[in-house]
Amino acid sequence: MKYRAEITVMPLKALLDPQGKAITASMKNIGLPEISNVRAGKHITLEVEAPDRVNAEQKVETACKKLLANPIMEYFEYKVFGPEESE
Repeated sequence: MKYRAEITVMPLKALLDPQGKAITASMKNIGLPEISNVRAGKHITLEVEAPDRVNAEQKVETACKKLLANPIMEYFEYKVFGPEESE
């Protein structure tokens, strides 16, 4: 069965986010000074072949821990959707 995963990888809250700081500073330049504290990360989607949802979630968790996120600087969240589900 094919499952789809939506993964968000973000910098740890305790760490400086230079990309987010640059975006925040640019908001003033485009007339949006009321937008602040931007944090920038990655959004990843993937498909995984698995016999059931639990197995699919385990595979996504492993991919995040071993490849998609750097645990020293980032955290991740994900949601797995079955073939019959949409966002």
